[in-house]
Amino acid sequence: MALVTVRTAAERLGVAYSTLKRWVHTGRVRTTRTEGGHHRVSDAEIDRLITRQQPDGRSVVRAGEPDESLEGLSARNRLRGFVDEVRVDGLLAQVRLRVGDQSLTAVITADAVRALKLRRGDDAIAIVKSTEVMIARSGGQKARARPASRRRR
Repeated sequence: MALVTVRTAAERLGVAYSTLKRWVHTGRVRTTRTEGGHHRVSDAEIDRLITRQQPDGRSVVRAGEPDESLEGLSARNRLRGFVDEVRVDGLLAQVRLRVGDQSLTAVITADAVRALKLRRGDDAIAIVKSTEVMIARSGGQKARARPASRRRR
């Protein structure tokens, strides 16, 4: 496992040094510390971050690399990310998954968290299987008026 400086990692990722330092300090990037307290980034972590920078904001499984652990699962809505936070309280747990620049929160059993050995920073996949999808407008957008020929009468 090769380790590089934060500045070198920032160059390879195509982001500013200050941006990568901020990601390190907020926990978005996993690093190893030297004896002198300096952060070093592994090649595997750089690869993970590059994968997450896909144009649509999602990671992709390359052709020929099926996710063997989910081979028998019928759900196709899979969002790859990393665990941002795990809170366990009694029988339930709240898991916040960072997918690109978005966050997804799931409430699962505490037993499931223990069985999956979920920890902050772990890679994980959210699988969405739902009977309803809701859509809302963001607060900053105004509704456009329909052209007169298309208005309902």
